[in-house]
Parts: sequence; structure tokens; C-alpha cells
Amino acid sequence: MSYSVKSKLLISAGVIASASSIWHLLCIFGGPSWFAFARAPQQIIDSSQQGTLLAPIGTVIVASLMFACTIFAFSAVGLIRKVPLLKSALITIAIVCIVRGLTGIPTFLHSNGLDLWQIVASTVWFYVGICFVVGCIEQSTSGKSDK
Repeated sequence: MSYSVKSKLLISAGVIASASSIWHLLCIFGGPSWFAFARAPQQIIDSSQQGTLLAPIGTVIVASLMFACTIFAFSAVGLIRKVPLLKSALITIAIVCIVRGLTGIPTFLHSNGLDLWQIVASTVWFYVGICFVVGCIEQSTSGKSDK
């Protein structure tokens, strides 16, 4: 099966979201140092250190949302069956990812030095957001419905 460039971009976004989901789940097993490396909020790191449920439950929720992004991306290009509310989800995911990507801009404005992790993560999520925008455009122009 041959895919358009737009579809390939959306597939790449789905793969990135899936890999991110797996990375988040691995943090549960890696412990507090993995959460700290991933720049998790201090509450999550503390929860992991104390063995409370906030870290694992919060991480599973975030990982599930990222995996849902993969499902919507793959559904949009036809790798899996069509899911309900596809266009709405693509738009929402695109907006959230682009906003997340733009959160890295302050890193360039502070004189405290560059946070390479923030720059990489922001750039990747901005790219994923653009891929979802492209996927949404392809959904709209191909006449595929949101049902």
C-alpha cells in the first residue's frame, strides 16, 4: 500500500506518540530517577520515591492519552479501522501538541542557559502537532466524515 506524504507525516506522529507513551510507562519501572530525567513535576517524583499511587496512576493516564493519539493518527491514514470523532480528535490533538511545542520558547528567552531536554521535547511535540494539522487537512479534503 502506498501512502501520501501527508499520511506518512501522520504515521510518524503516531509512532512518536506511541514511543512517548511507552517511555512514560517505563518511568514507572525506572523509579524516581527516571521521572526526574523526564522532567516530571516534583509531586510525581516525590510520589515515586514514597511509593504512593499518584506517580503510577498519573503516568498511566498520560501514557493512555498519548497512545490514544497513536490510535487517531493510525485511524486517519487507514492503518486501523475508523474511530468515532476522528476529525474532532485530530484538531484537538493538533492544538494541544502545538501549544506544548510552543512552551519551549521561553527557554530561548531566559539567560539561565538552554534546557536541551525542553528544546528537544518542545520541538518534537510541535512537529507532531503540525503532522496532526496535516492529517486533519487530509481528512477534510478527502471528504471523509467524522462519523
